[in-house]
Amino acid sequence: MSDTISFDATTKEHQLPFEFGADYSPNVSYHFNADVSQFHYGVKHPMKPFRLMLTDHLVSSYGLHKIMDLYETRPATRDELLEFHSKDYVEFLSKVTPDTIAKMPRGSLEKFNIGDDCPIFQGLYDYSTLYAGASLDATRKLINGQSEIAINWSGGLHHAKKGNPSGFCYVNDIVLSIINLLRYHPRVLYIDIDLHHGDGVQEAFYTTDRVFTVSFHKYNGEFFPGTGNLDEIGCSRGKHFALNVPLDDGIDDESYINLFKSIIDPLISSYRPTVIIQQCGADSLGHDRLGCFNLNVKAHGECVKFVKSFGLPMLVLGGGGYTPRNVSRVWTYETGVLNGVLLPKDIPENIPFRDWFGPDFSLHPVLDELYENKNTKKFLENVRIRCLENIRYLQGAPSVRMDSEIIPTQDVSALTQEEELAIRELNEENDRYRRLQMEKENFKIGELY
Repeated sequence: MSDTISFDATTKEHQLPFEFGADYSPNVSYHFNADVSQFHYGVKHPMKPFRLMLTDHLVSSYGLHKIMDLYETRPATRDELLEFHSKDYVEFLSKVTPDTIAKMPRGSLEKFNIGDDCPIFQGLYDYSTLYAGASLDATRKLINGQSEIAINWSGGLHHAKKGNPSGFCYVNDIVLSIINLLRYHPRVLYIDIDLHHGDGVQEAFYTTDRVFTVSFHKYNGEFFPGTGNLDEIGCSRGKHFALNVPLDDGIDDESYINLFKSIIDPLISSYRPTVIIQQCGADSLGHDRLGCFNLNVKAHGECVKFVKSFGLPMLVLGGGGYTPRNVSRVWTYETGVLNGVLLPKDIPENIPFRDWFGPDFSLHPVLDELYENKNTKKFLENVRIRCLENIRYLQGAPSVRMDSEIIPTQDVSALTQEEELAIRELNEENDRYRRLQMEKENFKIGELY
């Protein structure tokens, strides 16, 4: 069950180490279970759940926890995993450990794609249910109107398939979240800015028009996962409801932002989603251990800020990212963006593990361009034109039947009466806070950039 932590904004506002921006969004929720950061893929494995603890420390050190609704989330149940994943795969995940692996049925490791990328480590099943549970909790808050923007940086594991893990991802929390949102939302837009193609999500919804998937990623036919070319546009009823933006090494801030905005703007206008999921994989940053782009923290955050500007409900998730100090930097910066605040550039003095951010100790240091930008203007213009052609095929938003025969009647809030009362009181407190902010004649609005 979720626990809500609130604060008295009227007494603590002067203690906050940042300025509110013009687009301040008070109804943002933050979903996290600290246990998820305690797991370990292996010494040489690039995926480090420790980055989640580093992110949480940085978010808290900046005081952002004081202006969000905080939820300590529960693990996803087996039944919730079975909404997408196959029964035999979930059964395998729940039983396999480093100690029991030798006793598993012959051929299980090959069947379930176990290997260097997706190893068996202690607590694997618990780890998977924790990050998936946080994403599902976030969707419940969006569905109930308790949140306008819900954040789960531990989620966003977009490669996992129905019956096997892939690319460090064991349970596809994004697919599970979309399934839950589709019970109440006619159209869901999924936006992926990870370095790698969001293949698991695209595959799950490739034949439906109720989910539009768009992914910006490195592609050359060989780079993992080897999918995500321009010609992958969906099929059957879902034809033209998948969009891929394949990029080459070294793309820079200006090129990426311009391309992103020129595609996302007409896409949202045409598809008219009622909720957006944005996967914010940090491996698209420069200097990433597995990366090959040249993006800086502010450019990555600009994509999040742009999507937020449409004013639609948002589920914001993490994803890839293999240089922990930069992962925590960009996700903290984007937590600020989503709350509409300007964070000081200097990393707070009181943060644990502050040495990780040296020698500059900056939230958004300049990440020198390590790779030649192979994305010529001609290449990017061709990609943009191809994408816009696909969007024009939509001819407006698809109609969706949403009536009593389709919408479930059971309560999916997972809240007790006491929690519902606490939420109501918190919303009233936030309303008072907003009124106080509006009444301040000399309130200085901070610029986000």
